[in-house]
Amino acid sequence: MSNSTNKQNARQPESMLDITRRHFLSQSAGVSLGAMALGLLESGTASAQQPEVAKQPIGLPALPHFAAKAKQVIFLTQSGGPSQIELFDEKPGLEKWAGKELPDEIRQGQRLTTMTKNQKQLVMPARTKFEKCGQSGATIGEWMPHLKKVVDDLCFVKSMTTDQINHAPAMTKYLTGHQIPGRPSLGGWVSYGLGSENRNLPDYLVMISKMKRPSDQPLYDHYWGSGFLPTRYQGVKLRSSKEPVLYLRDPDGLPRPVRRGMLDGISELNQMRFEETGDPEITTRIRQYEMAWRMQSSIPELNDLSDEPESTFELYGPDSRRPGSYAANCIMARRMVERGVRFTQLFHPDWDHHSRLSSWCVARCRDTDQASAALIIDLKQRGLLDDTLVLWGGEFGRGVAGQGEWDSPDGGRDHHPRCFTMWMAGGGIKPGITYGATDDFSYNVAENPVHVRDLHATILHLLGIDHQRLTHRYQGLDFRLTGVEPARVVKDILA
Repeated sequence: MSNSTNKQNARQPESMLDITRRHFLSQSAGVSLGAMALGLLESGTASAQQPEVAKQPIGLPALPHFAAKAKQVIFLTQSGGPSQIELFDEKPGLEKWAGKELPDEIRQGQRLTTMTKNQKQLVMPARTKFEKCGQSGATIGEWMPHLKKVVDDLCFVKSMTTDQINHAPAMTKYLTGHQIPGRPSLGGWVSYGLGSENRNLPDYLVMISKMKRPSDQPLYDHYWGSGFLPTRYQGVKLRSSKEPVLYLRDPDGLPRPVRRGMLDGISELNQMRFEETGDPEITTRIRQYEMAWRMQSSIPELNDLSDEPESTFELYGPDSRRPGSYAANCIMARRMVERGVRFTQLFHPDWDHHSRLSSWCVARCRDTDQASAALIIDLKQRGLLDDTLVLWGGEFGRGVAGQGEWDSPDGGRDHHPRCFTMWMAGGGIKPGITYGATDDFSYNVAENPVHVRDLHATILHLLGIDHQRLTHRYQGLDFRLTGVEPARVVKDILA
């Protein structure tokens, strides 16, 4: 198939794709969508061993553009801006600058938030000690002892950069490619392009850690939304409770055959309306009714950790037994990968450490360190890491100047978009390397900058997608995740 044909297929409006499918179904001897779904469900239930696998193309017909190195993604999203200075980016030379003002040639007049722009920019050295770990010699701070055990499976990117300095626009750009809400999320684009092989679970699932104390940092639905894509591609957020999805259970006194008949009737009415209007949101509604029917068996099975051996909970740590915890969600993420879910995203909030850095950041590390390392170990020993891309990071980093009194236990760090650190593993990523570097103050990128756009291009590349060819026409424009500014695949980190 020529490149021009591929591009045309990738841009084909979703409504036209749905019309094609609807036309096929309408010619299928009067068999309703509901009856077809019922037959599929009765032929096999969702399980880790026997998920219902698609028998036909599951994404856009032109995708993947080339052989993929990763089949699935787990994005461990650390919301709030983890401090690279304490965790990964060792700068021993800061000790001699302690309490001194950041030099103008380093600062370069860069923008500060309103929280620190009126105070002196006094350097605060790292509050942690670092260790060179594994054969790779990557540096990790003492607050993450478990991550040191898997360091040779990781690729650290220390030269991440963004151009947004406040949480909401920075996280929006980090996850959608644009700082203003309304664009599809990274997971939404992946769902749109590739779909999922398991028809009993959504393509894109989201979990938010249930914190031991309330977090004042909001997580907005557009972080996992579908933007201008049909809403079937948005992430499905699971609740951190015994009932992860509300209203899946049939009402008391309503037998399953009656419920199935109701869904069949609704599907046929929706189909008639779609044939009149061509609105793709109607096909989303049809699909979501059928997905909800299948999820009545697949979600309770996914959420039931009683079949996990004791060794699993020992690996992920004591908090893994608490439903909704980051550790329990990491176990769930592995179970989703086993069942073929294409894109899984975990959000862990409260990394915003404007004060009490030495206690608050330690607490977030305690929440996440063991479980993040355990997830890498677990995927690897099950033979899943090679096909699964795991990412860990937040929307930006923290500045080298102390916020408040730099030498006080109450001192913290303000937002810093110019450089921050992420790590990646599995799914075609070169293990045991560190890519990029910052200056002596962890303030500016010194080598190999990686913009958020470059990160997105690289993730799509690993999934077999050319980021310039995955587009969707909206309001007369062909939109793509990486936008119109230059973006590159970071080939040096690919295995």
